[in-house]
Amino acid sequence: MELTLQQARCLQLAAQGLLRTSVRAATRSAVRACIERMGLLQIDTIHVVARSPYLVLFSRLGAYPQSWLDEALDHGEVFETWAHEACFAPIDDLQAHRVFNREVRKHWGLEHAQKSNAQQRTELDKLLEHIRENGAVKASDFERTGGKGSPWWGWKDEKRWLEALFATGELMVSRREKFQRVYDLAERVAPQLVESAEVRTTGQVQQLFIEKSVAALGVTQARWVHDYYRSKPRLNDAGLDALVEQGVLHRVRVQGWQACAYVHASQMRLLRQALANQLAATHTALLSPFDPIVWDRERALAMFNFDYRLECYTPEAKRVHGYFVLPILCRGELIGRLDAKAHRAQGIFEVKALHVQTGAAWTASQIVDVAHAIQRCANWHATTTVKVKQTRPAKLAAALQRALRCAAVESA
Repeated sequence: MELTLQQARCLQLAAQGLLRTSVRAATRSAVRACIERMGLLQIDTIHVVARSPYLVLFSRLGAYPQSWLDEALDHGEVFETWAHEACFAPIDDLQAHRVFNREVRKHWGLEHAQKSNAQQRTELDKLLEHIRENGAVKASDFERTGGKGSPWWGWKDEKRWLEALFATGELMVSRREKFQRVYDLAERVAPQLVESAEVRTTGQVQQLFIEKSVAALGVTQARWVHDYYRSKPRLNDAGLDALVEQGVLHRVRVQGWQACAYVHASQMRLLRQALANQLAATHTALLSPFDPIVWDRERALAMFNFDYRLECYTPEAKRVHGYFVLPILCRGELIGRLDAKAHRAQGIFEVKALHVQTGAAWTASQIVDVAHAIQRCANWHATTTVKVKQTRPAKLAAALQRALRCAAVESA
């Protein structure tokens, strides 16, 4: 079985829920289903547009109340864990992540937790007892006793201890208040931990995450699989032989790739549709920098010829495209990037800069599609006035602004 690159793109977008624009209004159950399909929903606190997890869902579902994600956490339908990075994950995967984080995964958050556990166990136990007697807490419930902290490494002791206990699994995030984590005892947040008799080995969890990675990606090379759940080691074709022999994975070819590609057995219907050119990409959306489609730079380059680098942590003078740059997905292609800011108090959605993909020129229909995508995102933020400051090439600005005026009238 051999796929063209465009067929492979459509297969991946279909698996990720980004192939076609949803014709149905978003529902709470659709939020849960979206997270289950992806397996992970990465968390990030930057909110110059929308915080990443909400934006990833919007790109797939369209307009929905952001409170629905918060409610899914409150109701125990999803939980927070270290995985690709800090992520929401479906509650059915709770045991697997706990085993993996305890015994296999290497991450700075987990490593810091291990050091705290070894060096400050007395303080951790006191904090646990406080929570046991007084209920769930936020880091802001504790006053800073030292000097002024920084957003990154200047955490006060209680914040570090809460994060350590969260990483070890003794605490879980029961809910968020204004996006602040609220920590409680794991057995109170997830009573099934006490009741469950399920025992998984690290090998079983490793295989589960391999399978879920391949299924979530639709089609992937072996070397990209480990990044999805940040498992190790990086895989090669030989490492997937057993799953191919078992019929769990299927090897395919993608034109232009020297390496083999893999499709999970659960995605065979999509594979057949892709091979028959029945997967038509019609969706246009602004993607989060932390969207699974682009969070692996090597994969995004091979799959979409899109060399994407997150620049919000790069010094301003060294940025090429901007602070919080949103990849622009248009009908199966990544055709540009948008540096935006939502001024909620003023009701303005600012397009600080829009960059067309190098070497490309947008068609009239692409301009219209992107204008509608920008306006939909602006409306969702209640920032219905879109202001375009700069486009590259500059001559695109006039056509984009005309299309935006039409999009605003149509959405009014």
